[in-house]
Amino acid sequence: MPKLVIEGGKSLQGEIKLQGAKNSVLPILAATILSEEESVIQNCPNLSDVAITIEILNYLGCKTRLEGENLIIDPSNLNKTEIPEEYMRKMRSSIIFLGALVSRMGNAEISLPGGCELGPRPLDLHFSGLRQLGMIFEESHGKIKCSLGRGVLGSNIVLSFPSVGATENLILAAVKAKGITTITNAAREPEIQDLADYLNKCGAKIKGAGEGIIKIEGVKKLHGAKYRIIPDRIAAITYMAAAAVASGDILIKKINLEHLNSVIPIFEESGCMIEIYNKENLRLVAPERLLSSTAIRTMPYPGFPTDAQPLIMAMLSVAEGSSMIIENIFESRYKHVGELLRLGADIKVEGRTAIVNGVKRLSGAEVKGMDLRGTAALVVAGLCAEGTTKISGLKHLDRGYEDIEGTLSKVGADIKRI
Repeated sequence: MPKLVIEGGKSLQGEIKLQGAKNSVLPILAATILSEEESVIQNCPNLSDVAITIEILNYLGCKTRLEGENLIIDPSNLNKTEIPEEYMRKMRSSIIFLGALVSRMGNAEISLPGGCELGPRPLDLHFSGLRQLGMIFEESHGKIKCSLGRGVLGSNIVLSFPSVGATENLILAAVKAKGITTITNAAREPEIQDLADYLNKCGAKIKGAGEGIIKIEGVKKLHGAKYRIIPDRIAAITYMAAAAVASGDILIKKINLEHLNSVIPIFEESGCMIEIYNKENLRLVAPERLLSSTAIRTMPYPGFPTDAQPLIMAMLSVAEGSSMIIENIFESRYKHVGELLRLGADIKVEGRTAIVNGVKRLSGAEVKGMDLRGTAALVVAGLCAEGTTKISGLKHLDRGYEDIEGTLSKVGADIKRI
């Protein structure tokens, strides 16, 4: 079993180039099948989730090839409508193919998806919205069959919660619908806007992406496009937290600062100096000792992101004073706490609230990642822990980070994969 081995206590100094956003590239790759023409997706990150998505595209009949950071997809020969269970179990976000497949082919069959176990993430928002667009569902033996009655018809859809996945699936299903679709209480994450920007470049007519109400005027046909994925904001937060705990002075290049508006104040409150250069480069200089933070509440975008919660918790575990974190999105997003305790953190959890009492230092230990961001949080903690930290569960880490050990090594961390 592969492990990351970290010798803590090394200061991080230097420049970091961000990868393309994991949460953008997956729905955009699914969106490429809506056209019958070739698309070139630039700044495509080298992630295990991307590799699985490419496998799905190839299975469906697409032709794909990688040229450096560019992924070229030719969907002209797409000829299957079923995604096998083995792919769905590997990656929860594979559900995003549903809307695109039915829109392109008229039907689809998928298994219930896998992915990180973060508590209930009901798919009823996907299904109820897609039903309003004219789709018919049958579920049996863990499989879902979807077909069309009179075709995809524009509709007014109100989401009870601004679900990112449901918003993406509805956009993919509605771009070629007959008539106009309105999604109210839509997710506003930057990745939603990225998906819409790609589709609009392919000839779609989507307005309001990144806002609470999205309007989609259906078009008969889409064409291929060349499109560059936005930088990964959660990867940026990860490296900021790493520098913060490791007495760092790092420059993260080609960043979208607007995407970090809810997080930068937390770093500043903790004593980090943040400087911005040319509107797209962020420098973080860590203090001698981090300070605790006021209550942090995870919220849908533009609020504090739930994906950042484990990373900031690891950072605050060595801050002076006590901090409170309230997790409002996922019920089971504190699985990393037990492993942080093994490293010497002082964290108490009651329900959705965690009290983080900062300690002067953490101590190296063997720990195991339980999910993507929780494993990244253990990397952050290991960078400032005394002695050696060994982290297993790297399959989670590889879903969302492109060579995280290589990136951190280049700025001074003593970290290697064995």
